[in-house]
Amino acid sequence: MKTNLDALLTALYVHLDDHVLPSLPKPGKRGPDRVLNDAELVCVAIAQVLLRCDSERHWLRTAPGRIGHLFPRLPGQPEYNRHLRDAAPGLLAAATWLARAVPTWHENLRLMDGTPLRCGASRVTVNRSDLGEIAGYGMDKSHHAFYWGAKLMLVTTPEGAVAAFSLAHPKELDERKQALHLLHVQQAAPAPGPIVCDKGFAGAGIEAAAAELGYTLIRPARADEPDRAFPGWLRQRIEAVIWTLKNQLGLERHAARTTEGL
Repeated sequence: MKTNLDALLTALYVHLDDHVLPSLPKPGKRGPDRVLNDAELVCVAIAQVLLRCDSERHWLRTAPGRIGHLFPRLPGQPEYNRHLRDAAPGLLAAATWLARAVPTWHENLRLMDGTPLRCGASRVTVNRSDLGEIAGYGMDKSHHAFYWGAKLMLVTTPEGAVAAFSLAHPKELDERKQALHLLHVQQAAPAPGPIVCDKGFAGAGIEAAAAELGYTLIRPARADEPDRAFPGWLRQRIEAVIWTLKNQLGLERHAARTTEGL
């Protein structure tokens, strides 16, 4: 496999323009004619993530030198931001297609874990932020610290492609309820199968509910349970996937100010 950004963006643009985006409903257009069409916008946004530019302003200053030969006309930051928000269905369709194009999508094995998504640290932010609909106080057990933000639940393929995800208020839905809700509403695999998770998903209730959906939860034993066969490297793989995604996507530096932005 070649890590050639030009080849990736060219192939992605052709497939999106021919097969993915034409079937989506067209959102209402705001303002003058746009510099980029939806397929070009998705490609520019994916290049931004791959090149790890979290700031849109910084990206649009950097983009001409990195992908200017592919996209000679790029919008300003306000138009780019508005177009991204309007093109959310296209971005979701592109992300879904990319995840399902990975060979291991067709395997039934999945990894699942939850991770905090911090949204603020000061009391002023908590009182004034528009994220109050989804953000709240929660406990980050991995770092033994409280945080104000949302709980991100991820189901991934073994090599880390996101198969399903959800954001929830950390107090309204605990990890178990959020995981069951995610498995109910999103297709995490082509067919139900085993899901590797941690001991936080222990409990007869969640295991029975997951079994009704066809999923088998594989986890390490708690301290008050007899030992069960669980290779330690699997737990490390889950942690590595979560860390890689949070770092690559800039989730700790999202700077979102609204629920839609988050």
